Amino acid sequence: MNRLRREKQEMVLNLLVEGTGINSVVRLTGVSKNAILRLIKRVGKRCEMSLDNNLQGLWSEAIECDEIWTYVGKHQKRLLPHEQGNGQGDQYVFVAFDRDTKLIPVFRVGQRDSHTAYQFMQELRRRVINTFQLTTDMFTGYRHTVPANFGMNIHYAQLKKLYHGDGTGREGYSPAALKGVRVSTMIGLPDRKKICTSYVERQNLTIRMQLRRFARLTNAASKKLENLQAALAIHFWYYNFMRVHQSLGMTPAMKAGITTQRWTWDYVLC
Repeated sequence: MNRLRREKQEMVLNLLVEGTGINSVVRLTGVSKNAILRLIKRVGKRCEMSLDNNLQGLWSEAIECDEIWTYVGKHQKRLLPHEQGNGQGDQYVFVAFDRDTKLIPVFRVGQRDSHTAYQFMQELRRRVINTFQLTTDMFTGYRHTVPANFGMNIHYAQLKKLYHGDGTGREGYSPAALKGVRVSTMIGLPDRKKICTSYVERQNLTIRMQLRRFARLTNAASKKLENLQAALAIHFWYYNFMRVHQSLGMTPAMKAGITTQRWTWDYVLC
C-alpha cells in the first residue's frame, strides 16, 4: 500500500489538530478521505501507546475531572433498535486536568455511567502516584468509584454550579448567569481554595475548537467509535507534548517534568 510522503502526513495532522474537518483537509491537501482516515487510525494507535508509556509516575497537587458529550453516527434518540449497543449514539469523554501543569494525564471514552467512571478513575490512580486533591462535578458515578480506587489516599470534593433560570446552565446558546456553587467534601481534607472545575471546563472549549468532530451543529461528527478514539488520542498527544501552552510558555509535558523539549510528529510517524 502506498503511503503519503512525510511532509504530507505532517500537513494533514497539523490541519486536523487545529480544528479543520476531514472534508476540508481533502480540499486543501488533495489527499483522499480514505487515506486521511487510515492515517488517523495508524497515528492514533501510536499516540495512544505514547501516552500510556510516558504518562506514568506523575505527581500532582490538584486535578479536576469533567465529561464532555459527543456522539457517533447519530444522536442517541435517533438510533433504531438494531443500532443500539454497537458504538453508535451518545458518547462521553472523561477528562482529567492538572490545574498547575495543564497536563491531561487520562482520558476515557464511553457511556456516562459507573462502569466508565470506574475505568477512568482506575487509570488516574495508576498514573498519579502521590496523594492529591480531586474535584469533580456531582455525577453519581464518581461517588463509589473514587473511594473504590483511591481509598482514603485522596482529598476529594464534588462541586455543583447553580444557575439562574431552569437550572440547566444554558439559555439558548449562551450560558445562564451563575448564582452560586454547592460543595460537598467526600474524602479527606480538600483545600476549599482549590475546589474548582472551571479549568477542566475551559479545556472542553479547547477540545471543541481543535477537534472538528466536537463542533456543534455540523455534520463533522465521528461515524465510527474507533475513529473518535483515534482522533482523541492524537489530540491529547499533541496537546500534551507538542502544543505550547500560552500561559506556560512550554508544553504541559515539559511543565510536568516528563520531557525537557517540545516534541514533534517524528515521535509517532515512521
